[in-house]
Amino acid sequence: MGDVALAEALRRQGISNTRVLEVIRDLERAEFVPESMRSSAGEDAPLPIGHGQTISQPFIVAFMTQALNPQPGERVLEIGTGSGYQTAVLSRLCGEVYTVETVPELAESARERLGRLGLNNIHYLVGDGTAGWPEVAPFDAIIGTAAPERLPPALYQQLRPGGRLVLPVGPRHGAQELIRITRPLAGETPTVEKLLSVRFVPMTSTPPPRLLH
Repeated sequence: MGDVALAEALRRQGISNTRVLEVIRDLERAEFVPESMRSSAGEDAPLPIGHGQTISQPFIVAFMTQALNPQPGERVLEIGTGSGYQTAVLSRLCGEVYTVETVPELAESARERLGRLGLNNIHYLVGDGTAGWPEVAPFDAIIGTAAPERLPPALYQQLRPGGRLVLPVGPRHGAQELIRITRPLAGETPTVEKLLSVRFVPMTSTPPPRLLH
């Protein structure tokens, strides 16, 4: 049935990309939250998903996806798989999604959930989000769903010339900004835009990399 009312609410809040709205409308956010939270899945609010992590507010998911503007055929890197909701949105809009999660249990459950939904253009890595996924770089676009204190150099280096990176940046308990960085086709100076004041869980770096098959 999808989230028709949620997509309409996001449109009223200023989300104008019709491709993004169609994907939000077609997905069931309730599929991506714990059973005890399902009655709240249609609300425009973040929800806990365990392990100290959250599923982002739908407006933030839509806003970040619209800012990233993933295109058919593009390769997108996602830092922070979480429950897989943002991953699912991306997978419907681009060619291939490469997603990195630091919590093994979340990565495993997201892979199972997204496979059950028939989303088969997604590749999973348990590892350090700040390191990206260098073995399969470069990427046309990179999105982060957790906030480092500053931009990890590895992520920018894995962005192809002309590519876009959308990421919250800032301290764990202080002001964070959602930024968009566009890597120039030539030269060294990227375009950096501040898009929105946000609050995200911190980007952490703990486990050694491990591919999920």
